[in-house]
Amino acid sequence: MKILVGLSGGVDSAAAAWLLKQAGHEVIGATMSIWDKNTNFRSHTSADSCFSPHQEKDVETARSICRSLDIPYYLFDCAEEYKKIVLSNFRQEYTAGRTPNPCVWCNAAVKFDALPDAARKAGLEFDKFATGHYARLDFDTAVGRYCLRRGIDPKKDQSYFLYRLNQQQLARILMPLGQYRKDEVREFARRAGLAVADKADSQDFYSGDINDILQKEPEPGNFVDKNGKILGHHQGIWNYTIGQRRGMGISSDRPLYVIGINSERHEVVLGYDDDTLCPSLICENLNWVSIAGLNEPRRITVKIRSSQTPVPALLTITGNDRAEICFDEPQKAVAPGQSAVFYDGDTVLGGGIICR
Repeated sequence: MKILVGLSGGVDSAAAAWLLKQAGHEVIGATMSIWDKNTNFRSHTSADSCFSPHQEKDVETARSICRSLDIPYYLFDCAEEYKKIVLSNFRQEYTAGRTPNPCVWCNAAVKFDALPDAARKAGLEFDKFATGHYARLDFDTAVGRYCLRRGIDPKKDQSYFLYRLNQQQLARILMPLGQYRKDEVREFARRAGLAVADKADSQDFYSGDINDILQKEPEPGNFVDKNGKILGHHQGIWNYTIGQRRGMGISSDRPLYVIGINSERHEVVLGYDDDTLCPSLICENLNWVSIAGLNEPRRITVKIRSSQTPVPALLTITGNDRAEICFDEPQKAVAPGQSAVFYDGDTVLGGGIICR
C-alpha cells in the first residue's frame, strides 16, 4: 500500500513513518506549511509550538527524517486554509469571550483534509494518509461505521482532538501509534537511528502573546463579582478564560477565579473556588463519530479538556444539533468555546462545542 505520512518534525510522526515502512508499505513524507511568511508578530515565540515563525526548523528536520528513512519528501503550503479556518475561528471565539481549541479545527479541516488534498492536487497518488496521533481506528461491521478509540497510553491519548473527523476522512487514514506507549515510540525512533528520538514534544499551538493573532486594540471593561459589583478594570475580555486564577491584579482575602465573561458588557466575572463548579453544560455543533447519533438519553463519560480523565455524565439531546451534559459530580472551569467529547469506554461517540 502507498501511504502519505504527515510529518511535523517530531518523534511521533517520524516513528509512524518508520513503522509503516517496516511493515512493507511504500511511504511518502509530507509537511504542511501553515506559517504565513508575511506575518509580523511582535512577541517572542519558541520553536516548540505548532504555529511558529520557526517553522523552517521543523521542515528541515522532517526533510532529514525522510533522508534517514530513504523516502521521498514534499512540502505543501496550507497557510491560507489555516488562516481562513483555524485563525479566523480563534479570533472570532476569543473576541466573543469564549475559549477555542485550535487543534480540533486544524485536525478536521487542515491536517486531515487540506494537506492530503494538496498532495493529490500536486499529482501524488496514495491509498491512505497517516499521522503520529495516539488514537486507534477500526471498522465496526455491525454498525457499518469507522470507530475512533482512545490510544492505549492514557497520558498521550489524542482522541479528544480528533472527534470532529467524519466517516469519509476516517476511511482514508491510518494512526499506527495508537497501540503503543510513548516510551515504545521513542525506542522505535532510536532503532531507526533517527535524531529526533529524544526530541521534546510540542507544548501548544502558539507560544507567543495571543494578541499577536487577535490584532485587537484594547477594549477596557470591568472586573465584577457575581452580583455585579465592580472590582477593577481590564483591557480586553480576550485576555481571560473561565477558571483562570492569575493575571487580574486584584487583591482579595481568598483566591479569585474567572467564572464568567460577558462580551456585550465587556465584563469579566470573578468568584471564588466553589463558584468555578458547574453541574451541567450545553453544547452545540455536534459531530457524531462511532455512532450515527442519539434519540434518547445515554450514560457516557465526557472530557471537557484534553488533559482530563473522562468523567461520568448523562447525555441528553435537547434540540437540533444541541445536547445537555449533566455531570455526576460538578466539574471545574467549564469554558464555552472548548469541546465536550463523549466516550463509551475507549470509544469516541462524538462531541460538540460548549456554548454554556
